[in-house]
Amino acid sequence: MSAITGCFNERAQKLLELHLASGVRKYILWFKSKIRSNNHSSLIQEGRDLVTYAIINSIAIHKILKKYDKIHYSKQGQAFKSQAQSMHIELLKSPWLCELLAFYINLRENKVETRAIPGLFEECSFGLDCGKPTLSCSLLDSLKLDIDLTCSICLDTVFDPVSLTCGHIFCYMCSCSAASVSIVDGLKAADPHSKCPLCRQAGVFEGAVHLDELNILLSRNCKEYWAQRLKSERVERIQQAKEHWQSQCQAFMGI
Repeated sequence: MSAITGCFNERAQKLLELHLASGVRKYILWFKSKIRSNNHSSLIQEGRDLVTYAIINSIAIHKILKKYDKIHYSKQGQAFKSQAQSMHIELLKSPWLCELLAFYINLRENKVETRAIPGLFEECSFGLDCGKPTLSCSLLDSLKLDIDLTCSICLDTVFDPVSLTCGHIFCYMCSCSAASVSIVDGLKAADPHSKCPLCRQAGVFEGAVHLDELNILLSRNCKEYWAQRLKSERVERIQQAKEHWQSQCQAFMGI
């Protein structure tokens, strides 16, 4: 399962890099993808196939473990179950899946001719239910994915969103605050023992992924909120940058 998820994340990342790139870099990435694949559409189709295959495996493992738990209560059986669960990487929490959903919606909003492109997901949508932002889609006939886009720290719509390695999504500045690092140093400077504010898993900040496609989607659909948040965060970012510069100067001068 980890190999399936790793392959999916790698291919999805390359697809999104191609979509978000500009100028010469976009041409280089496009040329490389042409060498490895027939066209852009085939990459999207591959992403869909990988998602479907991984979800089927995820459901199968869940059912196997559930049935195994009913018939095997020995210490060895419980040890096997714990090991299987710890090694099982849940694809539905992958930040690249969230990015692909936002990517697909962004394509539609850009009025790209999607008929020529194999659809990634069915019934994929972004909505504000009672002011609560949610990214939803039907992955299979019996499986629906709903991603809550409310930051559990500031309790508002995630702004400049990042996904921690545990799969939970926060505002970038909120995650920096939770990791006790400045926005200048970034999340890679977080203590390895720092824990996710939700699940309390340690070591989840260093490998955090910026959700660029989701950022574009939210900025388009929450324009007034985005403008207000951008203004307030700009002030905070400038203040932190000044404090960082002053501390560096003081350290250099030996004050």
